[in-house]
Amino acid sequence: MSLTWPWALLVLLAFPLLLAYRWWSRRRRRKVAVTLSSVALVRAALPGRSSWRRRVPLALLALGILFAGTAAARPQASVVVPDDAATILLAIDVSGSMCSTDVDPNRLSAAQKAAKEFIADHEGGAKIGLVAFSGTAGLLVPPTTEKDKLTKAIDGLRTSRGTAIGLAILASIDAIAEINPDVPPTGVEVPDNGGTAGQNGDYEPDTIVILTDGRNTDGVDPITAAEQAAARRLRVYTIGFGTDQPSPMVCSSNQIAGDQSWRGGGPGGGGGFGFGGRGRFQDMDEPTLTKVADMTGAKYFKADNAKDLGDVLRDLPSQVTLQHKKTEISVWFALAAALLVVGAVFLAQWWSRPRPATGSPSPGPRRS
Repeated sequence: MSLTWPWALLVLLAFPLLLAYRWWSRRRRRKVAVTLSSVALVRAALPGRSSWRRRVPLALLALGILFAGTAAARPQASVVVPDDAATILLAIDVSGSMCSTDVDPNRLSAAQKAAKEFIADHEGGAKIGLVAFSGTAGLLVPPTTEKDKLTKAIDGLRTSRGTAIGLAILASIDAIAEINPDVPPTGVEVPDNGGTAGQNGDYEPDTIVILTDGRNTDGVDPITAAEQAAARRLRVYTIGFGTDQPSPMVCSSNQIAGDQSWRGGGPGGGGGFGFGGRGRFQDMDEPTLTKVADMTGAKYFKADNAKDLGDVLRDLPSQVTLQHKKTEISVWFALAAALLVVGAVFLAQWWSRPRPATGSPSPGPRRS
């Protein structure tokens, strides 16, 4: 909880001042008290209240002043709320290893299918943007709610050489900066926060999702790029896709960019193309992907097959569109203060009310 006007807590000084006045007035009354000869008369004059009945109203009044002072300081609490204004930048790896057939029919086809299902099933006002990366990274579709445009771009993904995870993060940051004025682009210096974002859960509503099957081979180091995202309070969720088993790499002709060196006769037939006709081991850098997610307050997910990838993408909106926002709760403190003060006054009056005398003889019958 934080306070908008912390100086308003000075109102809490009213209670010790009230106690000081009470002590002074009681001391003054004792000095001018009249001496009575009978102790019984003094006892009869005093209200019949026990010590705890005298203290309870005072304690309630103290709590009421405490809550009133806190309400005056305008406290704010961080609560988790859905944010329909969120933007999701989906960055998909299109390196040559995405033709690996350890996921049927290959990793790229499975990723395309899962991404299209993610877009089709997405509900709410959040926008989705698409970044593709291999040896370089580029924004294919700026954040939009037009699902047809996103689906068409995913169908047109082509594999190429290299894997530039860091550049994909930077390209996503710049895409977010175009629509969110609170996010500076990558060429602008921002205050250093020690490499971590959102210490108090205060993140931007925009999120980056990196889907990759390998390790960074080109461009900026992913950790350096993650520091840029963390400084801008952007979360970067990472997904490691594929197994650690060597497998042939086969892509269809419309999945291969012009800079690839392919030859026919690869496994699978049906017009498929094999990379060198050999099986190959794809080395995924899970420690780096995990660190990128941790640095930015996000999570790393491992998807070994198409079903796992679909499940991860299906569950992502419930996490990335939930934001910690500060909500003022002074009204609740003011309400509590009012109830406590009213309770203190009521109990003080109720326990101090005059009581009928007990034990006195009832009047006898009237004689004529």
